[in-house]
Amino acid sequence: MEHTFDERLAVTLTLTIAGKAHEIIAGSIKRFALELWSWGLEGEVEFLLTDNSAQGGKEKDALLADFIKPDLVEVTVEVKAVLAEASARPSHTALKVQGLVTDKTLVEEVVPTTSGASVILHRRYGIRFQDAARVLWRQHYPCALYTSKTLKDVLEAHKGDKIRLAYDWDAGLGTSHSIIFVGLNPEGGASFYDWVLWYVHGHRGVWTYDYATQGYKFAAAKDTSGTPLKLVDENLQGLEVLLPEVIRHDVTVLNATAESPQTQPVTQKQAVAGIRQDVLLCTPISDDVQARVDLETARLKWRSPEMELVWRSFPEKTFAPGALVKLPDNAAWGAAGLTAGEPLRVRSLHLSGEVSDEQGQEEVYNDSNALFSFRMSTRLERKDDPYVDLPAWQPPAYPRYVEGFIVSEQGADKDETWQAYTDSKTSLDGYKVKIPLFADQIIPAPFNPNLLPGHFYFPAYKGERVLVALGFQTAWIKRFLDWRTGARMPQDGQGVQLLVGKTPENGTALKHFYTDDKPVFLMQRTNAKDTQKIQLDEGTLLIQVKEEPS
Repeated sequence: MEHTFDERLAVTLTLTIAGKAHEIIAGSIKRFALELWSWGLEGEVEFLLTDNSAQGGKEKDALLADFIKPDLVEVTVEVKAVLAEASARPSHTALKVQGLVTDKTLVEEVVPTTSGASVILHRRYGIRFQDAARVLWRQHYPCALYTSKTLKDVLEAHKGDKIRLAYDWDAGLGTSHSIIFVGLNPEGGASFYDWVLWYVHGHRGVWTYDYATQGYKFAAAKDTSGTPLKLVDENLQGLEVLLPEVIRHDVTVLNATAESPQTQPVTQKQAVAGIRQDVLLCTPISDDVQARVDLETARLKWRSPEMELVWRSFPEKTFAPGALVKLPDNAAWGAAGLTAGEPLRVRSLHLSGEVSDEQGQEEVYNDSNALFSFRMSTRLERKDDPYVDLPAWQPPAYPRYVEGFIVSEQGADKDETWQAYTDSKTSLDGYKVKIPLFADQIIPAPFNPNLLPGHFYFPAYKGERVLVALGFQTAWIKRFLDWRTGARMPQDGQGVQLLVGKTPENGTALKHFYTDDKPVFLMQRTNAKDTQKIQLDEGTLLIQVKEEPS
């Protein structure tokens, strides 16, 4: 449903390049379009600038030199009604948006002169822009590790000086975590922008663009505060009711731990029998299972009806996505009884205008307003609709791998001891691993047999170099990377050995090797100068207790 009408508007475009502002008024603008969503915006503008200074004229194009530079271009667009349409004493407000330029075009219009030479008289500029986070964070692929930090700390560390953030989500962003790993790979495709949206979606948060502050807000729920703006019948053309697809599946949360497996169904009344989505976990922590059940229960709420509102004139009182509005109080705008008198939230706003070619350039060039062939539509949702609209995103790929050293506080610094640390929240034992790449931060990892069967009890020792797999908020030892000091044996003897104890001078070794191609087995205990050994070789059994000379 679409409606085009002529509308006189005051449109102002400001381009700020390297701190210098260039203002373009409506008389220079040939076309503009704005797509505004609850989560961000994009737009495009084409405008014409005259430069006749080379022919002795007074018009000079001051934008060209800055426009062709690669410098970041900040954009502000303001749109405001000019004519009074709905009240005797209008008090117009402007719709204002800001963004960063992503694409630029330039066409120079050449005209012939009486002498036969051609000169440039007009330049037609074009820009496309988006909200700051969408432009910058989609090129941002950090690989960073945080310990004992909150998600808010992480966001603050990556917002830069062009992105403004606000927070009203303590449960989702204010809790400290032992590990947060932002491991993004440009070749994987998921940027920091994707990572943020992935987290918001996965934790049932709300991410919105605040058009009043031109910044972003993280919240636990949609904002329902404020007095709804009463829309005026004279501005409206038509209304279409949209009924989104209803969820037809149940969910089953499965926990695959062998000691306490769980199967927890999550149902909803609109599901079709036998249709379900299974979520597979493998965790010994029961609270994690319950948290996932709560999340899936919240996700199974189907969406409320939505309304597409088409306009026939630009309103005097402007609004942006996130604003609360009310439709006029008459049957024509009752939307089949769905919206009668109830406050609605603006979820998106789409508008575009183009100057008719029938208007001569000289008629409007220096005017602060112009007559546009204009379109405008608005997507509305119920005030209490829990559905969160987000742009397309892709999940980040975990795990990624780094090297670390096992930490143990047992014994002296030189002692190759092992230590299990008990988590006070979960009562689970874990290693501590120091990660040199990330400023020697220490992270937890599960204390388990790793790749050995359970009848081998060989915990990783202090200082052992290990390959660590890093997930978003978890880590685990993938494999061991080096030999213990003194463990490696000469290749000629094809020896293998098992070393246990704190150091080679304070421990026990089991060795098997070949002498003259005959097998030898040696078990030796060492404590400083004291040694005891049992050695089996060809025709000989040696049992020896000895104190080595100083």
